[in-house]
Formats: sequence, C-alpha cells, structure tokens
Amino acid sequence: MKEALYSDTNPQIEAMQIQLWRQASPTRKMNMLAQLNASARLLALTGLRAQYPQASEAELRFKLAALLWGEELARKVYGETNYAK
Repeated sequence: MKEALYSDTNPQIEAMQIQLWRQASPTRKMNMLAQLNASARLLALTGLRAQYPQASEAELRFKLAALLWGEELARKVYGETNYAK
C-alpha cells in the first residue's frame, strides 16, 4: 500500500478524493484552483490586516501585491507609494 499524502485523512477517503480529482474536467480543475487562490489571498489579506491594523485598504492591497509579486512589480503596478515597509 502506498504512503498516504495526509496524515490526518483516512487513507480510503484520501484515495476517493484523488480519484475525484482525476475524474474532474479541466474546467472543474481550473475552478478548484481559482477557489484555492482566492482562499490563499483572503488568508494573506487577513494576516496583513492583523499585522497592520491601521492600514488603509489601498495600503493593504499594495502590501498583498508586494507579498505575491515582490515589491518591485507591486511598485510598477501601483506606482511609488509610502506603503513599502
């Protein structure tokens, strides 16, 4: 028997999940990926709000962009700001 991917998941349930992923259409897989990306962005933004409670929404958007793309690209997209570190 192969090693489980996740130690907190029943191996039978994990095998079922993998089979469902394999059977999913490309469109469904892209939708799942988009949902995962949206969740990751939301978690990152939540963390930034906790770290910078006085920051404006614009500042948080810049900080998220810097986190995701790097500060140099964030500055190219958002322009020079006073938000950087």
